[in-house]
Amino acid sequence: MKKDIESSFFRYLSSAEDKTPCMFCTTVGSNKVKPGAAYPDPIWRYYHPAPFRPVVSGRVLSEFQLLYITEGEGIFTSDKTVYQVTPGSVLLLLPGVKHAYHPLPETGWHEYWVGFKGAYFLELIETGYFSREKVFFNIGLHDSILSLYNKIFDEVLYQRPLYQMRVCTSILALITEVLDRERCKDIPEFYHQIVEKAKLLMEANIFSTINLPDIANQLSISTSHFHKIFKTYTSMTPYQYFILIKMQKAENLLSRGGISVKEAASRLGFENQYHFSNLFKNKIGISPLNWMKYIKGTQKT
Repeated sequence: MKKDIESSFFRYLSSAEDKTPCMFCTTVGSNKVKPGAAYPDPIWRYYHPAPFRPVVSGRVLSEFQLLYITEGEGIFTSDKTVYQVTPGSVLLLLPGVKHAYHPLPETGWHEYWVGFKGAYFLELIETGYFSREKVFFNIGLHDSILSLYNKIFDEVLYQRPLYQMRVCTSILALITEVLDRERCKDIPEFYHQIVEKAKLLMEANIFSTINLPDIANQLSISTSHFHKIFKTYTSMTPYQYFILIKMQKAENLLSRGGISVKEAASRLGFENQYHFSNLFKNKIGISPLNWMKYIKGTQKT
């Protein structure tokens, strides 16, 4: 179902069904506030659980929330730091951190939100992906972000079996999308050009071994600088990326049939079939032989 993005709704998920200790969704919603309207709406305020109501005066939640503002302007305060909210702003609410937010009366706003809890999300703080110092992201308006929110809304509305697992998968995709767009926003265009040229060179040499100094030379930068730029932009080393696209090519070769694992390994520049098989299983999640059996089985049905 494609949800009407102009509509307003919310859900609080109090049922224990489908929840796991690692991650689960707690609330979702979308709300369009017209200029001059009270915020939050008195009717909405009545239906919100008590801990969620003092959003303007300030509150502390026991969960994470990720809000996306697509229209209007407003104010967001987190841990005493004040941010100016504009279309395309993302607000990260951290558990245990006092925050407040509201639209400007003259503009109103359109907000989307999703709340989530669990040990996995707490790990994002421990590993530095989330922090009290970085709770505001001005990433702009993107259909991909809205699509993820709408996908989450649909799952919550229908609540099919295992919906929590599907919702959390989309929440992780949403977090990844926000963090990636924020990171790319701060990376110079020069980095983007270097990485895209490097990817083309790797694709052109996918049936051979990687030669980082040669690629760096063609890009007119040092090998160490190339390695640093590529990892900063993609979160992978050039070698990791090269192996990834090799395994994707291996998937394609083995899916066609008429080729053995040994031959696929040889075509892709691997002298050792067992090394190739281990890499394939590590990247694809299944051995090359089992992959071929799976593809053969699906082709019969």
